[in-house]
Amino acid sequence: MTNFPAAPRLARFGWLTLVFTLAVIVWGAVVRATGSGAGCGNHWPLCNGEVIPPSPTVATLIELSHRISSGLSLLMVLAMLVWSRKVFAARHPARTASWVAMVVMLLEAAIGAGLVKFELVADDASMARALTLGAHLVNTQLLLASIFLAAWWSGGAAPIRVRGSGVRGWAIGAALLALVVVGMTGAIASLGDTLFPARTLTEGMAMDRDPSAPLLIRLRVWHPTLAVVAGLLLLAVGALAPRWRDTVAVGRAARVVTALVLVQWTVGLVTLLLLVPISMQLLHLLTADLLWTAVVWLGAVLLADQPRTSAMIDRAASMS
Repeated sequence: MTNFPAAPRLARFGWLTLVFTLAVIVWGAVVRATGSGAGCGNHWPLCNGEVIPPSPTVATLIELSHRISSGLSLLMVLAMLVWSRKVFAARHPARTASWVAMVVMLLEAAIGAGLVKFELVADDASMARALTLGAHLVNTQLLLASIFLAAWWSGGAAPIRVRGSGVRGWAIGAALLALVVVGMTGAIASLGDTLFPARTLTEGMAMDRDPSAPLLIRLRVWHPTLAVVAGLLLLAVGALAPRWRDTVAVGRAARVVTALVLVQWTVGLVTLLLLVPISMQLLHLLTADLLWTAVVWLGAVLLADQPRTSAMIDRAASMS
């Protein structure tokens, strides 16, 4: 077992990058929910052909501010990568995670540019837009995971060991996959709610059952269904995790996952009853991203590499 050197200042910068990126993601939902994706026309990276457009509309300001904040987030991830290359050896996990975050961030920018250039914004209700938003969300999840792990490992935490993890590894993998599927269906449901709003809850439920309704509407019923199934899976993993590895870190992460599942169910129900207002959409997305990050955290501590003696103690504790 080798030691894992830490860089506390880099770790703090990593946590700041994670928080800022979360804010950028939530603001991106404001762009979609307000129909401001076309605020800069089909120009990228320029806005309506200008660096700073004169007499901008509200939609332009919303879209432009998102682009600027996204650019700042990219620069922060780049700074993490450069910093990690200076303080860590080539195979240090924090350095690897920083590389992944940089690649995923560039892909994030490319997807965003594609949405604009192909005009999959504003009132576009095509499945191409829905699928692209789903891919955008999965890429965002990978971005959050890589930034989190870069910050986590910069603080000296041990890297994960998937090989030989047995049921623990399968459980975390299933939990993350479930959140990916729920996230993709959530992106489709949010788009349907934005483009085809219902005036009442009864009207919305009738639209879900109407065979002549737009495909986006008929698909959105899958999101709450899969969210319940995924939540039950996460609750099971949260309950079993402390038995698989009886440590303070695992117990704390498991409790956070459990709490966030319950919070997300509540937020989702309230969002539905209030007919999906923008404020609740943003809270729902933020909670989803926090839940995803918490599961990544649980996986990091549950699958953490450890000295042989510590592993034997954990095994003995799980058998007692």
